[in-house]
Amino acid sequence: MQVSLLQCQSSRSVSDNLAFIESQLSQLPRQADEPQLVVLPECCLLFGGHESQQLQYATDAEQSPLKQALAELAKHHRVVMVAGSIPILAEDGRVYNRCYVFDTDGSVLGQYDKLHLFDVEVSDGTKQYRESDAFCPGKQIVVVDTPMGKLGLAICYDIRFPDLFRALREAGAELIAVPAAFTKVTGEAHWQVLLQARAIETQCFILGAAQWGQHNQGSRETWGQSMIVSPWGEVIAQKQQQTGWLQAEVDLQSLQRIRAKMPVMTHNRFASPRLK
Repeated sequence: MQVSLLQCQSSRSVSDNLAFIESQLSQLPRQADEPQLVVLPECCLLFGGHESQQLQYATDAEQSPLKQALAELAKHHRVVMVAGSIPILAEDGRVYNRCYVFDTDGSVLGQYDKLHLFDVEVSDGTKQYRESDAFCPGKQIVVVDTPMGKLGLAICYDIRFPDLFRALREAGAELIAVPAAFTKVTGEAHWQVLLQARAIETQCFILGAAQWGQHNQGSRETWGQSMIVSPWGEVIAQKQQQTGWLQAEVDLQSLQRIRAKMPVMTHNRFASPRLK
């Protein structure tokens, strides 16, 4: 099974971001009959300004033109797509940072709303991030049945919370997609080690698709380094800088061998906390 992660440098222009993703999908290296899983980064269609700008493009799920545009891309290019994340209107007037998984016919296989919101101080040009001003946290974990296997979903800041990833493993995940937009400062310090730690702990393939570079004339800067990590913690493939594809073959039989030889889930004497 081939997995392809797209590293983006998304801007505040939805049309430009869509055009870039379309052009990259048109050039996607693939075998004609080979199943293809594509993962886009967080905020793939709108990124780089203050979080409140997400509200300008938020509609309910049924009417979302961003959702429809991504579904059409998945259908046209016949890929199973983890469509990064887009803003979807929440009940309290804020938005969910939502990741859709589309099948090759454009239908929705599953969806996940980011659970952990990035309200932190970072030593970069932005200084303070307050996602909760615009975003509403999700309410549940999600594992999606796909033609490629059971796919857990997480988004960016979620990677710092191992209990979430253990819960995804307990729910059956074999692969976990992590669309992300890590800041340059936090990415340089923690991105790789967090991805590898979550892979080792869960014995899952971790698919970290990232934003990279300076966005909108330098108003935001992200780390990049999109990465595919094996259940043994090995970095199978990575793209440190620039935009474009990162690809690797993923063998779920190797995952089962690792789990059989080291059955950590049956050895674990601590129960995962459950979301209420």
